[in-house]
Amino acid sequence: MSRAAVSPMLVRLAAEKATGALLRDHGTLYLVDGRVVHAESPAAPGVDVLLTTGGRLPREGWDEAVDRAGAHRAVGRFLVDSGRLHDGELEICHLGAVFDAAFFALSPTSGPTRFRYGVGHWFGTVRPVSAEAVERETVRRRELLDAVWPYAAVDTSPVVPRPAAPGQTVGARQRALLAAADGERTPAELARLLGRPAFHTLLDVRRLAAAGLVETPLAPEPEPGPVPPPLSATLPVADPDIALLRRLRDALEAHL
Repeated sequence: MSRAAVSPMLVRLAAEKATGALLRDHGTLYLVDGRVVHAESPAAPGVDVLLTTGGRLPREGWDEAVDRAGAHRAVGRFLVDSGRLHDGELEICHLGAVFDAAFFALSPTSGPTRFRYGVGHWFGTVRPVSAEAVERETVRRRELLDAVWPYAAVDTSPVVPRPAAPGQTVGARQRALLAAADGERTPAELARLLGRPAFHTLLDVRRLAAAGLVETPLAPEPEPGPVPPPLSATLPVADPDIALLRRLRDALEAHL
């Protein structure tokens, strides 16, 4: 049985070989001849953040490229032609940013999906990607997140570190994330601060949650309203699965 499309409109536009901007609640995909050439989302750092915060490109180098080539939709080409980046590293960085933003732009939404024909992005085309590949990667990432830790509340809540158990260790990338987590920054904010793709930051946060190294947010309390008396004292405040996991984790740590 075939899997339902993440975005039926994207599939249709790809078949039409359409050119323009697909606007959704959580981001925008830019198409040329039905292939995805760029994507952006408020939830994901852009190419500028990945390059400048990551230390590969000075901020002034990025600003100059936008000023001189943005009107021609050739910022990526300018970065290469001016010697600031090699073709390969631009392609890798841009593809990473496209798949990262597309993951959020294609997230489930109840809002309208619109397409504006003929609209392009000022960054320009680097390496077009098929809509099928974008959808396939989006589904793969959703499944990976759920396999690691199936509680999506950690994706949008402030990251609150928990003490490690005796002998428990984490890798350098996750240590840097925990060091930047101040109990107020969300995974998206940490991704921008560290200059990392947002999806990979979410994945690290879910792995840390599974390891008991960050707090798991409680489920929201139920809306006030009339409750039958026999049930009023037994309504759980937190998701029972999360509460059980937390109790088991704390009990294990107490006996280590």
